[in-house]
Amino acid sequence: MAKRVAVIGAGVSGLSSIKCCLDEDLEPTCFERSNDFGGLWKFSEDSKDGMTKVYRSLVTNVCKEMSCYSDFPFPEDYPNFMSHGKFWDYLQKFAEHFDLLKYIRFKTTVCNVTKCPNFAETGQWIVVTESEGKLDRAVFDAVMICTGNFLNPHLPLESFPGIHQFKGNILHSQEYRTPEAFQGKRVLVIGLGNTGGDVAVELSRIAAQVFLSTRTGAWVISRSSGGGHPRNMMSTRRCSNLVAQVLPSRFLTWILERQMNKRFNHENYGLNITKGKKPKFIVNDELPTCILCGTVTMKSSVKEFTETSAIFEDGTVEANIDAVIFTTGYTLSFPFFEEPLKSLCAKKMFLYKRVFPPGLERPTLAIIGLISLTGSILAGTELQARWATRVFKGLCKIPPSQKLMDEATSKEQLIRRGVIRDTSQDKFDYIRYMDELATCIGTKPNIPFLFLKDPRLAWEVFFGPCTPYQYRLAGPGKWDGARNAILTQWDRTMKPLKTRIVPDSSKHASVSHYFKVWVAPVLLASFLLLYKSSFFKFL
Repeated sequence: MAKRVAVIGAGVSGLSSIKCCLDEDLEPTCFERSNDFGGLWKFSEDSKDGMTKVYRSLVTNVCKEMSCYSDFPFPEDYPNFMSHGKFWDYLQKFAEHFDLLKYIRFKTTVCNVTKCPNFAETGQWIVVTESEGKLDRAVFDAVMICTGNFLNPHLPLESFPGIHQFKGNILHSQEYRTPEAFQGKRVLVIGLGNTGGDVAVELSRIAAQVFLSTRTGAWVISRSSGGGHPRNMMSTRRCSNLVAQVLPSRFLTWILERQMNKRFNHENYGLNITKGKKPKFIVNDELPTCILCGTVTMKSSVKEFTETSAIFEDGTVEANIDAVIFTTGYTLSFPFFEEPLKSLCAKKMFLYKRVFPPGLERPTLAIIGLISLTGSILAGTELQARWATRVFKGLCKIPPSQKLMDEATSKEQLIRRGVIRDTSQDKFDYIRYMDELATCIGTKPNIPFLFLKDPRLAWEVFFGPCTPYQYRLAGPGKWDGARNAILTQWDRTMKPLKTRIVPDSSKHASVSHYFKVWVAPVLLASFLLLYKSSFFKFL
């Protein structure tokens, strides 16, 4: 009899979790509190239901080849970066292709998830749900939490003296959908993340003036790299990752600063990283231009508010502020758990590889999607789900629960004493994290073997972009189409751009493309080999 798995949430990670359960012959039941799948990617005009949704103008910031399900590429005519509507269409195609919708119970809220009395022997969970006023209770062999990072808006009003005296409009970006309500107004946006940058840029087209306040600053990168290729495909490569692991961190930081300031000087634009703060990156193609044109004004952190003004840490004052939008992120929440499990799951550092909470006699609870990566979250959550379902079946093992708890507790104590830094909010390196999970599953590409068996494919895998298809080349869940998907990934990248063909230009464009795509990685790899050779001679 197949094990029954409860999947909570039918967003990006929920859909992949359903499919991964089916791939492992498990029996999934997905509970979704809204009336549709897609999670935050399903746009709605308002936020009355309290659910986090994308704003109308949102465009993806990871290109399609780097952010697809590993055995389901985007259609070739889809743009490399797309609107939320186009991305939701892709999710719909994925769900329909693998026939996932019949496993989802819509308009069903999970009220409670507790261990069965005999959990130590069975690892089973009792899941209580509510739908149309009726409660239901069911027992499951495992549970996958796919509710994501965006449940509870973080609105730190108490950190801003005078905010309760402010007479203007105050809202969190969770409530923001469209800019029309801010026509002709002076708006202060607090927080410089991807959302803060997007909201500020969009408002700048319609508001009288937009002020963007940041404590830390940020490196602003565009979606395209030199030559116009998607930046993700040029930067997320195994060869570059290997070089970064070998070179000194100070040298890498120096290179990074030079690269970031090559497009524009961040200090001149008020965007430079505050001294002592960890570097942060946001994707925004228009923010520098808005600052240059004066429609967005950069400001330091807010010291306090008056009834109509904002006073900043540098002593400057902006009067007649009509609205304040907080783009200050979200807090983790698991309302269906009881203590101490609720607190354990909310502490990222306690989760083994950011998936399995410690202290459970049986590894039958997985938190999917509670990660921040330097690359695609979709690809990361899919690999998490592939690993978790194999752990449920006993095909993959994790360390004993008590060992995990002891290690997490020890780490927490060291952080409190200041011995080590708390990295729970840091972004994981995409390739390292993916390879780590793939090693647990048995799907990490064997590069040396590939060079012997299939040099053309190995070249693309090592020197080309680290696309999700690489984790379907071998091992459990192998997909026969993975090789072709990798070899044709640049064709799908270029296809939506080829809407105007100029006669006799194809040869030149092709040569230029391959020169730009391959020369840099080859030079990097050569440098690495020379560096390592010199290092071992020195030893």
